[in-house]
Amino acid sequence: MSETGILEVTGASIHYRIDGSEGAPWIVFSNSITTGLSVWDEQAAALSNRYRILRYDQRGHGQTSVPPGPCTFDHLGGDVQALLDHLRIETCTFVGLSMGVPTGLHLYAHHPERVERLVFCNGQAGTAPGGARGWEERIEQARRDGMEALAEATVRRWFSPDFIASGSAENIRRMIAATPLEGFVACARALQDYAFADVLQTIRVPTLLIVGKDDGKMPDTMRHMRAMIGGAALVEIPSAGHIPNVAQPELFNRALREFLDKGSTEGGESSDLQ
Repeated sequence: MSETGILEVTGASIHYRIDGSEGAPWIVFSNSITTGLSVWDEQAAALSNRYRILRYDQRGHGQTSVPPGPCTFDHLGGDVQALLDHLRIETCTFVGLSMGVPTGLHLYAHHPERVERLVFCNGQAGTAPGGARGWEERIEQARRDGMEALAEATVRRWFSPDFIASGSAENIRRMIAATPLEGFVACARALQDYAFADVLQTIRVPTLLIVGKDDGKMPDTMRHMRAMIGGAALVEIPSAGHIPNVAQPELFNRALREFLDKGSTEGGESSDLQ
């Protein structure tokens, strides 16, 4: 059974969707920049028979309103806290993709008691060296050429040529192109200047890191994060780039289910799925 709603918070109207059975453990999914909550469709379908699933659109994305100015992770992490309060979710497993990783780190830093487990996918704990300029260039491209052009460039960066040629990336391309320009800019500003590396060593809940093996330097980044989080596990997904839950949903879902079923991580293991 599904339900949708809108939560009014300071500066935004947050659109959310709930799937799964009442009384089941909660999983909260948080999206990357330029994607909406449907980026998690495959995961919701795979897990809703055993879990209560909350997905939502980040500020300026999907059906959530465009904020009046730039965002920070005080806004983005605060939105998750507001949703948990509104829906009376005492604790949850938090799954963050790309921008969802610092969103989850902000939530954990301020409200660790609300988090039972963490799953971080293709994201990092702070703005990389040179990252601020990279985001400025993407903002300039979007303003100059439009979100359609940004969508084409982003899809080429996120997925393999074969995946794109098969048509499998088309939904993501449309999602990016439909993102309001100022919604993209607002969240890009948050990604230009954030730092949560000091939070990693404070994490005391089971943590899984998942990364697409073909996402540039991201596997190295997440290996470093794994080393900083006591007992964390890392799974590398083959033939996947920045959005492995879309590029390889079966492998991604298997890693996620095994982690949830086990209930904890053991010994900071690293593994490749085949």
